[in-house]
Amino acid sequence: MTARVLVVDDLLPNIKLLEARLTAEYFDVLTSTNGPEAIEVCKAGLCDIVLLDVMMPGMDGFEVCQRLKTDPATSHIPVVMVTALDQAADRVRGLDCGADDFLTKPVDEVALIARVRSLSRLKVTLDELRSRAAASARIGRSDPFVNASAADGHRGRVLLVDDRPASSDRIVASLRGEQSVDVEANPQEALFRAAEHPYDLVIVSLGLANYDGLRLCSQLRSLERTRSLPLLTIADLDDRAKILRGLDLGVNDYLVRPIDRNELVARVRTQVRRKRYADSLRDNVEQAIEMAVVDALTGLHNRRYFDMNLTGLLDRAAQEAKPLSLLVLDIDFFKKVNDTHGHDAGDEILRALAARMRRAVRSVDMVCRLGGEEFVIVMPDTAIDIAAKVAERVRRSVEAEPFTVKEGQVAIPVTISIGIADRGFDANPDFLFKSADKALYESKSSGRNRVTLAAAA
Repeated sequence: MTARVLVVDDLLPNIKLLEARLTAEYFDVLTSTNGPEAIEVCKAGLCDIVLLDVMMPGMDGFEVCQRLKTDPATSHIPVVMVTALDQAADRVRGLDCGADDFLTKPVDEVALIARVRSLSRLKVTLDELRSRAAASARIGRSDPFVNASAADGHRGRVLLVDDRPASSDRIVASLRGEQSVDVEANPQEALFRAAEHPYDLVIVSLGLANYDGLRLCSQLRSLERTRSLPLLTIADLDDRAKILRGLDLGVNDYLVRPIDRNELVARVRTQVRRKRYADSLRDNVEQAIEMAVVDALTGLHNRRYFDMNLTGLLDRAAQEAKPLSLLVLDIDFFKKVNDTHGHDAGDEILRALAARMRRAVRSVDMVCRLGGEEFVIVMPDTAIDIAAKVAERVRRSVEAEPFTVKEGQVAIPVTISIGIADRGFDANPDFLFKSADKALYESKSSGRNRVTLAAAA
C-alpha cells in the first residue's frame, strides 16, 4: 500500500536518506526542514504520514507532534518520531505528545517500511470514516472531528492474552489505575471474549507456550466484530521477524521485553485513544444515517425509508408467494387541531399517535410517517382481511382515548381514516400505494373515522 509521507528534518542528508528508502518502496515523499512548515503541509491535507525528527532548532519535534495531535484537523494523521534519542523516557515523552511510534536512528529500513505500511492502512480507514462524518456535518450535526479529538485514552477496557502468570501480573500492575485489564491464558477463549465484550484493546504475547500469537492476531482481524479492535503485541528481543510479520497482519503496535512500565502505559493509552477516536466517528456516521431515514418528530421511519424499502418487501413477498398489505392513514381535521390549539399541541398528538400505532402492530411491520399527518403501515405476510382487523384496532385505539397535550391540561379527541390495499398479483409499489391512498380518500369522503379496503373503493 502506497501513501504520501512527509519527512521532517533540519538536516538535508537525513532527508535524502529517508526519501531514497521510501521512494524505492513506491511511497510519495514530501519534505520539510522545520516544524511550522510541516504543520502547514499537514493542515493542507497533503500527507498521510509524518516522519518527524525530534532535534530541530526553533520548534522541536515534540512540540510539532503535540500541535498536530491537538488540532482536530490534523489529529488523525499518524506521526512517527525519528531520532537519535534512544532512552525509554524519550519514547514515553513522544508517545505522551501523541506520536504513534518512535524509531531510533540509524533507522532499520525493514522496520521503517513495515511501520509506514501499517500506519498507511490505519490512515485509509480513518480517512473513510472522516469523509462520512464530514458528510453528516453537512446535514446539521455538530462538528464530528472536535468531538472525536476530545476522546482520551484513560479508563479503557483491555484484554491481555498471556499464559505466563509472572508476565501478566507485571502488566496488570503497570496498568492498574490507568486501564481495566482482563487476563486470559487460553487463546481460543480470548478470541470468544474479544468478540463478545466491548474491549478497547487486545494485548497478545507472542511467547505463548502452545499457540502462535500471530495466529490469534490474524483470527481477530478476520472476524467482523473484532476487525477494528486495536492489537498490541509483546515480544522478546529475538522476535524481530514476528514483530514485522505482525505489522503486516494488521497489528497496531508492539513492545519488546523487558517492558518499561511508562512506555507500556503510554502505548496502551495511545491505542485506546485512537480506538475511541474512530468509534466516535463511526457513531456520528451511524447517527447521521439514522437521521436520514428517521422522522425527527415521531421517531418513526420517514418517506425516504418507505420508498427505499417497499420495493424490496414486495419482491420478497412475490418470490415467496406470500401476501403483503399496506395501510395509509390520516388524522381527521388535523388542520383544525393546529389552528385551535397550536402547532406544539399538534406535534404532541403526532408523537402520541406514533406510539399508539407501534403498540397496535407487530415489530416486523414497517410504520412510517409520510409527512404532515399522513402515515403508512406496511404489513408483510398479511392478507387484506387480517390487515383490516389490525386497521380497526388502530382506529379504535385512537378514537377511544383523547390525546392529552400541554402537560395534561388539555384533552383533544382525535380520529383517523384508513385506506388498505394488498399486493394481489401486482408487485408494483406505486400501484399498491395509490390503491391504498384511493381507499383512504374514500374513507374521508364517506364521513371519516373509518377503514376502507381498496377493493371496496
